[in-house]
Formats: sequence, C-alpha cells, structure tokens
Amino acid sequence: MNSPSSWDGEVDVVIVGFGAAGACAAIEAVDRGLDVLVLERFNGGGATRNSGAIIYAGGGTMIQNEAGVQDTPENMFQYLQCEVKDAVSKESLQQFCLQSPELIQWLEVQGVRFEPTLYPNKTSYPPNRYHLYYSGNELLHPYNQIALPAPRGHRPKGNGLSGGVLFNALKTAALKRGLKVKYQSKAQELILDDQGNVIGLIYNHLGDTPFSKVFHKLISAFAYRIRYLNLIFPELNGFLSRIFVHIEKHGRTKRIYARQGVILAAGGFIYNQDMVRAHAPAYLSGTPLGSLGDDGRGIVMGQNAGGATAHMERISAWRFITPPESFIRGILVDEAGKRICNEERYGAQLGEMIVERHGGSAWLICDRDIWQAALRETLAGGVQWFQILLGMINLFVNRKRARTIAALAKKTRIDPGVLTSTIEQVNQRYQTGEADLLNKSQENRQSLTSPPFYAIDCSLKNRVFPCATLSLGGLSVDEKTSQVRRQGGTLIQGLYAVGRNAAGVPSNGYVSGLAIAHCIYSGRQAGRHINGNSTPIE
Repeated sequence: MNSPSSWDGEVDVVIVGFGAAGACAAIEAVDRGLDVLVLERFNGGGATRNSGAIIYAGGGTMIQNEAGVQDTPENMFQYLQCEVKDAVSKESLQQFCLQSPELIQWLEVQGVRFEPTLYPNKTSYPPNRYHLYYSGNELLHPYNQIALPAPRGHRPKGNGLSGGVLFNALKTAALKRGLKVKYQSKAQELILDDQGNVIGLIYNHLGDTPFSKVFHKLISAFAYRIRYLNLIFPELNGFLSRIFVHIEKHGRTKRIYARQGVILAAGGFIYNQDMVRAHAPAYLSGTPLGSLGDDGRGIVMGQNAGGATAHMERISAWRFITPPESFIRGILVDEAGKRICNEERYGAQLGEMIVERHGGSAWLICDRDIWQAALRETLAGGVQWFQILLGMINLFVNRKRARTIAALAKKTRIDPGVLTSTIEQVNQRYQTGEADLLNKSQENRQSLTSPPFYAIDCSLKNRVFPCATLSLGGLSVDEKTSQVRRQGGTLIQGLYAVGRNAAGVPSNGYVSGLAIAHCIYSGRQAGRHINGNSTPIE
C-alpha cells in the first residue's frame, strides 16, 4: 500500500475543506515549512463565507481597548463558563480566553480589518458602521451578576454580512504563502496503515474533466448567490446536492499520501437530514444554515477511521426577534399560552427553549403601541437589509390580529383562558412596579393593554420567518492538539478535526461569533501541532 506507485501524489499535510478553519490550519502549517494541500469540494469559503463573520473575542482585545471597554481573560472566562458549561474542560476554556486578544491581532496580520465602533443596542447583527457589539447574553441577569458585561462580538470591517470579507482575507493570506488548493475535489475516504494511523485519503477530482469542472464551479457560484433564498425554500438544497452528485460521477478517483497527517475541516452536518434525524430529530423542521458542504462527510470519514463523536445531539436554533428592538417588550408564549422565557435572551437561547421545552411552537404577543413603535423603527432603517425585510414580514404578514387577547388566542389556537391569564399577570406586575418573574429589565417591561393585539409566529417550522439551525457537535478531539480520539480515548495518529467537524467550545451553548472564533482557534492549533518529523513513503 505504501509504495510510491500506489499513490497519485504526496504532501506533508492534506486539509479537507477550505473555510475559515481550513484556511487557518493551512496558514499555520505552511508557516512551519510544511507542504500543504487543501481539497475543496466547491469554490471555497464554506459556512464562513455565507455567515456574518462575527468573531467572539475578548479579554482585552485591541479593539475593546480602543472602544474603552473593560475586559480581562478571567472576566471573559467567568461569562463563557455559564454559556459553554462542560463542552470543554475548565483549563481549555481558560486557554481559549487567554489567547483571545492575540487571535484578533493575528487576524489583523492576515489582512482582516476591525474598528472600535461600539453598537449600544440589542440586535442580532450590527448596522454597517458598527463593528463591536454585545453578541450574547452579557447584559442579562444572571450573567451580569457573574461577570462584568463586555461586548465581544467583533465584526470585520465591510458592508452587509462580512463572511466574504473574512474568508477572502484568509484565502489571500494563505495563497500568498504558496498554498496549493484543489477545487472541485471531494474527499471520500481516509486511508489507514496496519496500526490504524491515518496516512492519506481517497478523493474525487474533476480537474481531469474540464467541462464537468467548469459546470460544477458555475453551479457552486449559483448556490452561493441564492444562499438567502435557501432559508425560505430549503428544498433547493436537496435539488442542488443531487446536481453536484451527478456531476461528480464524472470525476477521477485519486489517492494522496499525507506524510504528517490529515486535518478535517469540512464543516458540520446540518445539511444532512438523515444525520439530523438520527441525532436531533426535534430540529428537523428548522432551516439549515451554512453551506452545502455541511453534509457531515468529514465527521463520517473520521468515524469510519475509528473516531468517536461528542455532542451530536446539540443543534443551535436561531430565533432572533430583534430588530426592531421594540419587539423585546412583547411576551413570548408557547402553544399552551404560557410564557416561555425572558424575551431579552440571545436568539439561540430563545430557539433552544422553544424547541427543547415547548415543542417548537411559539408566539410573540404585542399590542398596538409595541406594533407602532416597531414599525417606526423598521421604517427608520439604519440596520441590515434582511433585518428590515424580516421586520416588515413580521409586522404585516407573519402575524395574527384581533381586538381582544381572547380573540387572538382563538386565531392562534391557544387556550383563551390561559393566554388571557398570562397577559393579565404580566400586566399587573408591570403596572404595580413588581419585578418581572423572568428578570426582564425595567426598560423593556411594557403592559399589553392597547388594542388591537398581535401574535407573531415564532415557531421552528415557520418558513415565512425562518428559524436557522446549525449543528454544534462533531468528532471528539484532544483539546490541546485537535487530534481525533477513539471511543476508548486514545488518539488516532495523523488525524485532526477542526471547526464544525469537531466538538469544542461552542458545542453546548452558542452565542454569535463563538463558532467562527473556534474555527480560527482550533484550525491554528492543528496547523501548529501537526508539524513534526516527516516520514517518507516506504
């Protein structure tokens, strides 16, 4: 198996996937003198390119310092420990926080630009001229009692969603180093030696079939163009996937020898409905968020090589109700008419509570005053185009309207008595100045007394107001090296997993920017560690 004639080539390191995690791993490995080849099924960028590119960083980054924000690694750790829970060890989370300021500096060196423009309001994503914001639950009770609130959502400078800005900077930095990338190349299977170590992989390459390669590239570009449409019509994902599979039948099967090993950076599994059904069936009706490469292929390849997995049942469901900010003053109830949680909570926590504790159904109840305030905010603009669009959809399309709470309940098929009781109890507490039972802040408490009343559908399965979902679990790895573990805990030599291919910091609790921060952190970690003594083909 290891004779030169049995391989189509050899390099020090093969990286599967060219998104943020793969690019960062490649940069670190090339900087250490390794010969690196990246295999990319599509045109590059992965879920990072499709994202808002928020990077969760703190502990006193240069951007925080310039914005006058007080933060320390210990303060960041105290907060994240509440969100992350036991996804990683205490020591690993502390290290993640300690290295956070340097991570932003490193990105700046690679050409990513940030600005210390702080957005003061609650939002799912900041307007164009702002690049630092509270991207999690930092300002909420009980988090604000545990750690000093600090904005840690770092957005690369650029208009609109900044995923392309972030990835293009990393791509440019990697290619300037002489990185070799083979596009339209789908990894298929890891190759192991007799001891179970990973020594290479088999992949399908369209480079020898020019027409198929060009067609594949054009369809990849088309899929990127309609990425937002996929949120409303997820059936497009299956249609496009079938096209890619058909084109790839014309590719050539090749084998590449990896002297130092293979780094899996191929994304999560949210686009693989069979895997979602097997591990997290409650989230099946959500809308997949990421890219078509998030089909679990990298995770399955690792499993077939003996790798264990962790947190595969963890899915993040993004049910953001802001902007407009006025919607926070509404009351979120389940299909029984009972209040779900503090409406100020971060969107992924709202989504988790809606799905895990309330069967996936939810309605945001507002009155005329809240509706009119939300309309004024939306018409005023100043936010991203998609936020304006969603605001208008929720104000005029995705809602029920009635003169009384009881009549509204009938329209939404909620028990009128329960919903009326819920709203009356909230109104009484707010009117008498009593504390909110779910710790909603004083400035966002408002009685619902002005008819007509509105109910906005916030259910997981809603296609008009999509609830985006992404997978958080993956291959189990050594937290210091990103090497893949077997079920018994031993390490598979020559195999690494990074980003959403691996379980890690964001696998238990998610806030905006934590997944991309982990992609960068784990990718760099693998790229640094894989540098060892090269073993030539025998």
